[in-house]
Amino acid sequence: MLVRDWMTVNVISLGVNSSVMDAAEILREKNIRQFPVIDNKARLVGIVSDRDIRDAMPSKFLPGDAVCERGGGLYTLTAGDIMTLDPITVPSDTAVDEVANILVQHKVGGLPVVDGGELMGIITQADVLRFLCAASGAMRSSVQLAFRLATRPSALTELLVDIQAMGLVVSNVFTANDGNSRKAYIRIERLQDKSIEQVMDALQGKYTVLFYVNEGVTVDVS
Repeated sequence: MLVRDWMTVNVISLGVNSSVMDAAEILREKNIRQFPVIDNKARLVGIVSDRDIRDAMPSKFLPGDAVCERGGGLYTLTAGDIMTLDPITVPSDTAVDEVANILVQHKVGGLPVVDGGELMGIITQADVLRFLCAASGAMRSSVQLAFRLATRPSALTELLVDIQAMGLVVSNVFTANDGNSRKAYIRIERLQDKSIEQVMDALQGKYTVLFYVNEGVTVDVS
């Protein structure tokens, strides 16, 4: 899955000289959390976050010139004054999981997507979560089974073969390796004519089942 398939396009950007007050108004109306900032040649030069804008705002609990009338006070503050220079960017062919790692490591809410110097869009935390929901099958009605497997390469294959032999339809498979064991999270789209209890009875004899989720209810097994 690549950024180009999940990024937000038609991004609202700010010019270097855009008013912070105008940006704050757009933020409230459009519920936007990041604004790429471009110069007069449409090149990306910075990024302004909702936090940057909030930090620029005076507290309503403190006296002061706050906003003043248009033409003074905060109306003189621009995007160029508060933006983060040279933000981290990614090309549109970056894998979405790599973007998730960058967002976590750098504690940012979004990354501008740039190809050949041109701003193509932005990939945000919300976009990554949309990807996760789609990739995990969370948006579809299904049963999730969680297993602890041996770390040998064939362990997952054996499990999937056994599940298929039961006539179950698998929609998604996720795995995570903690070094000592491997966890597999498998979504079953259809149990066919079997109950979840019958499925558990058949699998527990051979595999370590951690839990299952059926109709939104989580049942711990071991």
